[in-house]
Amino acid sequence: MTKTILITGAGTGIGKDTAFALAQRGHRVLATTQTEAQALNLKQAANEQGLLLEAFKLDITLKEDQALLAQHHVDVLINNAAMGESGSLAEVDMQRVRQLFEVNLFATLELTQVALRQMIERESGTVLFISSIAGRVPMPFLMPYSMSKFALSAAAAGLRAEMDQLKKNIHITVIEPGAIHTGFNQAMTDSKYAWMGPSSYFAHQAEAMKKQERITFNWLEAKTTRSIVNAIVKASEAKRPRLRYVAPWIQGFGVRLARILGV
Repeated sequence: MTKTILITGAGTGIGKDTAFALAQRGHRVLATTQTEAQALNLKQAANEQGLLLEAFKLDITLKEDQALLAQHHVDVLINNAAMGESGSLAEVDMQRVRQLFEVNLFATLELTQVALRQMIERESGTVLFISSIAGRVPMPFLMPYSMSKFALSAAAAGLRAEMDQLKKNIHITVIEPGAIHTGFNQAMTDSKYAWMGPSSYFAHQAEAMKKQERITFNWLEAKTTRSIVNAIVKASEAKRPRLRYVAPWIQGFGVRLARILGV
């Protein structure tokens, strides 16, 4: 069945590839971006591939932009927009952490509430929250981001239970990407070096940390977004999607194994 699907953060990476994949499958795709320039670039890229999609600016942190969703009959909302932030919890500026939660959790939930109003009224709809495997595994220096995604996954699971109790045919799903090569991980891990100065507790380790991060991502990251895009498409089209989809599967298996072993 063809659906109207709105995805946030569609300007790059997983969001962009998912928007294109859904358009290729014949869905009406509302691909939204943080800026007008990103929306224009997205339209041009879609046109070059012969794809029909509607791209426009929707900054999820702005009330006036959130209201744009209500102008459309949305069958599926994919909450993909997010930001990354890294740094030790012992010294990171809490304002950075607050901004991270504002985008990754609070604004995401506000936009979801806008979508749910129309979905509950017509008794049909699906909401996907793009979280992260990082939300299930504490990792040094990535905890600002990991905490926000842990909170998002918990919120989604609780909202799913609430919608089940409401019995209005509303489905809530969590998508947990692993490490995938889009440039997001590198930008996130590099963010801490913009403010870590000579007085940082870890200043003497900074160069070694940068080197190790590059080695880790080169070894760990999936080279394409194909597996996670397939999971998002599957959840978007499912009559009753599962609570959680994880991709690449080998990374999800590794996380489960680590938790069993108490690592």
